[in-house]
Amino acid sequence: MFKCKLFLMLAVAALATTAHADLGTPPLEKVIVSATRLDLKLADVPGGATVVEQQDLHGGRQELGLDESLARVPGLFFQNRYNFTQDLRISIRGFGARSNFGIRGIKIFVDEIPATLADGQSGVDDVDLGSLARAEVIRGPSSSLYGASSGGVISLYTEDGPETPFIEAGVTVGEYDHQKYQLKTGGQHGQLNYLLNASYLNNDGYRDHSEVNHTLFNSKFRYDFDDVSDLTLVINAVDSPVADDAGALTADDAEADPKQAQARNISSNAGESLEQQKLGWVYRRELAEGHDIRVRNYYVWRDFGNFLPLGTHIPFSAIDGVVEFDRFFYGGGAQYTLTGDLFGRANQFTVGFDVDRQEDDRQRFVNSFGNQGALTFDQLEDATAWGVYARDVLALTDALQLTVGGRFDQVDLSVEDRFLANGDQSSNVDFDEFSPSVGLIWNVVDDIRLYANYSTAFETPTFTELGSPAQDLGVNLGGFNNITAQTADGVEVGTRGTLWDRVSFDLSIFQMDVEDEVTNVVSTGNRAFFENADTDRFGVEAAVIVQILEQLQLTTAYTYSDFEFDTFAADPAAEGASLPGIPEQQFYAELAWRHESGLFVIWDLLVVDELFTNNTNTGTSEAYEVANLRLGYEFTVDKFRLSPYVGINNMFDEEYIGNVRLNAFGDRTYEPAPDFNAYGGVSVRYSF
Repeated sequence: MFKCKLFLMLAVAALATTAHADLGTPPLEKVIVSATRLDLKLADVPGGATVVEQQDLHGGRQELGLDESLARVPGLFFQNRYNFTQDLRISIRGFGARSNFGIRGIKIFVDEIPATLADGQSGVDDVDLGSLARAEVIRGPSSSLYGASSGGVISLYTEDGPETPFIEAGVTVGEYDHQKYQLKTGGQHGQLNYLLNASYLNNDGYRDHSEVNHTLFNSKFRYDFDDVSDLTLVINAVDSPVADDAGALTADDAEADPKQAQARNISSNAGESLEQQKLGWVYRRELAEGHDIRVRNYYVWRDFGNFLPLGTHIPFSAIDGVVEFDRFFYGGGAQYTLTGDLFGRANQFTVGFDVDRQEDDRQRFVNSFGNQGALTFDQLEDATAWGVYARDVLALTDALQLTVGGRFDQVDLSVEDRFLANGDQSSNVDFDEFSPSVGLIWNVVDDIRLYANYSTAFETPTFTELGSPAQDLGVNLGGFNNITAQTADGVEVGTRGTLWDRVSFDLSIFQMDVEDEVTNVVSTGNRAFFENADTDRFGVEAAVIVQILEQLQLTTAYTYSDFEFDTFAADPAAEGASLPGIPEQQFYAELAWRHESGLFVIWDLLVVDELFTNNTNTGTSEAYEVANLRLGYEFTVDKFRLSPYVGINNMFDEEYIGNVRLNAFGDRTYEPAPDFNAYGGVSVRYSF
């Protein structure tokens, strides 16, 4: 059924390319990618890369998660939009798929400040969806640019204030007592550009015990000293006192009552609370023509508490089901770029360094039926990651461009055990790696490029993944498990360009070998445990954007993923099996009609193939097709701009699983997603 529907969708896309109209999509030559650490035209990036502009990030979206707008990017797979306890799960070409909570293996930046910790774990609960202006995605191994945990890169940019100052208020309401309020202001005052946004979200959730309460403040200030230098300051704060976890269900329970919460999650009061503050700045200066420097520095403070669901196989007195930590995450870096000629050919060279440090003061306590009990675990966790890199882009001919790069990284992880009742479990481990890359891009004819690259990725296990499996038996040990860092080598060929001035396309084919992949092997009690395995990955990614009519645009994206375990010493039965948590095929289509009057209607469809829920492929989550509809109208009255909108999620009332917990104990694997639901809202903007 999936293949039949996919064939029909691709046929529609092919027929659309025969329409006679002018293209409204910006030429590739005008789209700039900064996530490459050089401001390159998208046309000149020798690898999988996608840019999503502001118009496609918003437009009447409910804005619960990044996946709403980035599902259009091939190679990305998202889960868990509706469970705020575990954060959004993101994978790029399989990197990150192993995680049952949070994000692994992918570097995430917001306004050039990292949202990825020194130990490799990322989170997006502080991303201000309401003020995003741009998203850049580098698909595939990128450690030669960003070091450890760079199986892909997502770089987000918030909007700048406009020339004319404004103030804007917005409200969105919907089913499950969804309420979101937003207040935003920005403008230009002399040499200072500013944007401030505050939002409040409350949602009771589709399932029992899934309420979230989230307040976010985000601001960006840029001061232009002169024509060649500026300083950007970012201040961000999050307060989320409630994020309940409904837990995963067995297949039978999910079918019988998808709204129910796992009983042990209710009795354990499963969920999290957090407070976080972030301060960061980026300084840019042109020293002379063709000579530029960029310096950044940031500080993040995070207080976190999490009540985990109690397991039934360990006596209650032994379960450390409450986790608390105070985190201080800070760092910075500098980069120098030289733009000029080399041997008479255009050339760009950049060199730089990054230093990141993470200090976690972590404790665990007994979860006594939803109440915090005795201390069972107490340790200081320190991670320091530093790297130096260089990258060069040289025009070999007028049509052929060479990109070479390399980076050396060292990551030091250590724990100081302060709970000595079961012995001193203090440990430390160091990882270091050199990551090279090389790419070629050929301008075959105007507006059509062919490219090829060899790239590498290096990824360390996080503190959580280094946890000792002895804890599964109720022995609350600190220290580290004996797993090592993973490495990946990949080759990729592809093409991108425009046809007939109205169709843009992007096609990538890649093969990767991953050694010592950090892999989830079992989830028992309230934790997952990890081992190393070797995997092979082959994939195809395609995207086509067609301007059917002047006001009607079709966007499509298709992903094929053939990812398998090669060798797996800890679980030989999994050798030859597909990696769990990743569908073999995925297809996205969006049909957007935008009238010059301000009226818009946007329909999108996401089709996801079945995926396996464990390493041996004995459990599956069924394929699904989810369609959504948004419509709105933007109009101006004097100095006021009004933007009412309504939306329908899951308009055909599809029953599907929104998140899968891998290798789960007792087959508690499935988190059902909401059925048909609607929302609506309005924003009012006053320009001074």
